[in-house]
Amino acid sequence: MNYIDLFAGAGGLSEGFIRAGFNPVAHVEMDEAACYSLKTRVAYHYLKANNKFKHYADYLRGDINRSELYELIPDSIIDSVINLSIGADNNEKIHRLIQKQLGDKEVDLIIGGPPCQAYSLVGRARSENNMNGDPRNYLYVQYAKYLEKYRPKMFVFENVLGLKSAKGGLYLKNMEKLFLKKGYKMELFTVEANQFGVLQNRKRVIIIGWKNDFIPNIPNLESINEYSSFQVGEIFSDLPFLAAGEGVDKYQHYSNKASKYLVQNHMRNGIDVLTQHIARPHTKQDKEIYRIAVNKWEKEKKRLDYNDLPERLKTHKNRHSFFDRFKVVAPDLNYSQTVVAHIAKDGHYYIHPDIEQNRSISVREAARLQSFPDDYYFEGVKETANRTAAFKQIGNAVPPLMAQALAKTISQFF
Repeated sequence: MNYIDLFAGAGGLSEGFIRAGFNPVAHVEMDEAACYSLKTRVAYHYLKANNKFKHYADYLRGDINRSELYELIPDSIIDSVINLSIGADNNEKIHRLIQKQLGDKEVDLIIGGPPCQAYSLVGRARSENNMNGDPRNYLYVQYAKYLEKYRPKMFVFENVLGLKSAKGGLYLKNMEKLFLKKGYKMELFTVEANQFGVLQNRKRVIIIGWKNDFIPNIPNLESINEYSSFQVGEIFSDLPFLAAGEGVDKYQHYSNKASKYLVQNHMRNGIDVLTQHIARPHTKQDKEIYRIAVNKWEKEKKRLDYNDLPERLKTHKNRHSFFDRFKVVAPDLNYSQTVVAHIAKDGHYYIHPDIEQNRSISVREAARLQSFPDDYYFEGVKETANRTAAFKQIGNAVPPLMAQALAKTISQFF
C-alpha cells in the first residue's frame, strides 16, 4: 500500500498511515524546517524497523547530532523527503524524484491537504481582501494534477472547516468538478479530533476520493465514536516542573510514570528520553494575567474575559472581539481548545493550568495535545533547537491518532 504525501508538513497525517501499515514513497513539503522533521522521522522508522533504535535514542539524548543520525540511514530513505513547493515551477523535478523512489511500484494512495490559510475563517477575517486572489486558494488544482499523473486507487484530502464556506462554497464545488474530470468521485466528511481519542477540540474536513472504476463502500467517518474518557490533565501528569523560559531541548527526565492515556495511545512508547519540554519566556504583565486566568478557572470554572481585566493590564486596542485571547488549557475537561499555528507567536491561548509554573504550554505539551508521541522530534533549519519552528509545525499538523483511525478505515479497501 504505497502512498505519496503532498503538502506533508511535519508528517502527522503520514504518521497515522505508517502505523496502519501503509508505505510512504515520498513526502513533498516546501517548508525546510518541516522537511528536517520528516527526515528525522523517516530515520526513526528505519532504525526501529532494523533493530537499531539505540541510535535514535542516542540522538534524542544529544549523544550524536543530526548529521551523524542521517549518516546512519540509506540515502534513498532520506531523499524520500522532497523539499520543494508544489506547482508548475517544480512539478517536473518533483515527479523525477518521486519516480526514483517509486521504481517499478505503483502509487496506491495520495494523501495530504494544501495549506489551509486560504480557506480558514480566521485567515479570511485577517486578510484585507478576504483572501481573494491568494494562489493558495487553487492548490487543489495541483493536487488534481498529481492524481492524474499517478492514478492512485484512492486519495485522502484534509483541510479546515472553512473550505465548505470559502467563497460561498464555490471552491469546494469546483474542486469536486475537477476531481470528477480527472476520474475521481469524492465524499466529504466533517470530523472532530476528539472522536478519535485526541484530547483536543479540532474540527476538520476530510475528503475521501476514489477512481470511477472502483466502488468502495465508504463508511460514514462522522459516525466514528472513540471519544476519550480521559481528561486533558493526563498530558501534564508525568512532566517535570517548568517555569517560564526554562527547559532544555535534549535529554530530560520524566518526573512520574506514564499515565494510562499516554501508554494506551503510544505517546511514551517505552522511551525514557524526554525532549523539547521547553517553555517560552513571558513578561511580568503576561504572568499576572495568566495568574488571573488560572485562578478564575480553578475557583469558578469560568474563562477570563479580556474586558474584565484591570485597566492597567488591557494593552490591546481591540476590545470588541477575541475576548478569550487568554485561555487556560483546562486539565479537568475531556479536550482542550484547538492547537493552531498561532501558538508559534505567543502562548496566551494556551496557558498551563498550574499556577505555580505560571507559563504557557511547552513544545512537548503542545505536541501531546496533538497526539504526537514523545519520540517525535520537531526540527529547525539549523541543528539547534528552534521553539518557534516546532510550535508552527505542531499547530499546522494533523493529529496522528486521528490520521491512524482514517488510515485503518482506508486500509480495508486494499
